[in-house]
Amino acid sequence: MTRSDTIVVATPDAPATLRRHLRMIAQLAVPVTLSRLAGLLLFIVDTAMIGQVSSIDLAYFGLSQAFHIVLMLVGIGMLIGTAVMTAQALGADSRAECGVIWRIAMLHALILGGLGVAVSLSSEDLYLLLGQAPDLSTGASNFLMLLILGLPGHLIYIASTLFLEAIGRPRAGLVVLIFANIANVALNWVLIGGQFGLPALGAEGAVIATAIVRWGIAVALVLYILRMPDADTFNIRGPLTDGFIVSKKLRRIGYPLGLAQGLESAAFASLTMLAGLLGANSVAGFQITMNIVAFCFMGAIGIGTATAVRVGHAIGRQDKRDVALAGWSGLITVVIYMAVLSVVMALVPQFLAGFFSSDEVVLAIASATLLVAAITLIPDGMQGVLMGALRGTGDVWVPTAMHLFSFAAIMVPGAAYFALFTDLGTPGLMYGTLGGVVTATLLLAARFHIISQRDIKRL
Repeated sequence: MTRSDTIVVATPDAPATLRRHLRMIAQLAVPVTLSRLAGLLLFIVDTAMIGQVSSIDLAYFGLSQAFHIVLMLVGIGMLIGTAVMTAQALGADSRAECGVIWRIAMLHALILGGLGVAVSLSSEDLYLLLGQAPDLSTGASNFLMLLILGLPGHLIYIASTLFLEAIGRPRAGLVVLIFANIANVALNWVLIGGQFGLPALGAEGAVIATAIVRWGIAVALVLYILRMPDADTFNIRGPLTDGFIVSKKLRRIGYPLGLAQGLESAAFASLTMLAGLLGANSVAGFQITMNIVAFCFMGAIGIGTATAVRVGHAIGRQDKRDVALAGWSGLITVVIYMAVLSVVMALVPQFLAGFFSSDEVVLAIASATLLVAAITLIPDGMQGVLMGALRGTGDVWVPTAMHLFSFAAIMVPGAAYFALFTDLGTPGLMYGTLGGVVTATLLLAARFHIISQRDIKRL
């Protein structure tokens, strides 16, 4: 690979020392993290601009995001096999397989996005079923119906990004998202306030703007991949050799990962629903906290993705020692990264919350919740990277069960108890989260230790 946006992710040839693994993970994780942050920034900007419109609109948006994120992350989980299969194919020097994997993933992205739109049609009834007040249910459902229109485009973008990251070209996705964020801010300004003679749509204008932008980034990245100078080497436009087999493998990886992502996101969405039981101000304050936590967690996703790629390359070479070294290197990296962010969050919680709202009640709730959230960052990042390492090996079902136990059996009941049955209120939701992520970290670390000692074969 000679393109300027290519990162050498350890030539699929040679094993590496611990120091080299740390360097290579950081080298890939930085652009991947920036890309994920830029993607999240679309929603953070929406949160901030909607929060300045009104606190009740921020509550609607928070509840709509809770549902939307579940659908989005299930879709992303179903597509993660794109990176795993591409990395292993590259590690085995089978470049012609990579383009087939990408195109099959694109088809799955469209189907998954369409299913997400269909599921969202009954969202108001679901909000009511979960105990939300009628006005919150109606407002959240209206926001969700607009937001979900961009989901198919977003999943196409994700499939393309995963492919590019696996072949060591993460910068293209980042560049696209930088321009996307500029466009999103401009469109928000135009549609919220009704500039250039357009009707003022208020907070809903921000959601419409983001849906438009998400389709834009999908088109941009697809065009980039089709125009790569070495597209023929990767069989981007050639015959779909073994397409049915590739599709079956992608789903085999995707089912448990989609389930795992869905369970985790549903668990966190249920925390937002619990905040709704405490009132609109609690939803707004918790939404601010989750946006800041998610911003920090993007680094863990970047490191986890880089770790999965490094582990995948080692699997392709059938190098058991390098599999273990790559996984533990990723864990060391994320601990250092999250420790720094944890200190910052603990020192200036009100300053951070102030970017999203000027309502004193909402700010007080968000600041108190952020102090607890700071404690969760390190174990949360660790479990995220360990999941990435296990994905790289192709081990998916047991980690999914571990996630189910950690989040459904530990986090949600704990959060409900602390928030609803003690005087902690919204910060209690984060104490429950802490129990869940610590449990997941311990279980996944033990699982990776076991898997990395086995003889592992390529998917």
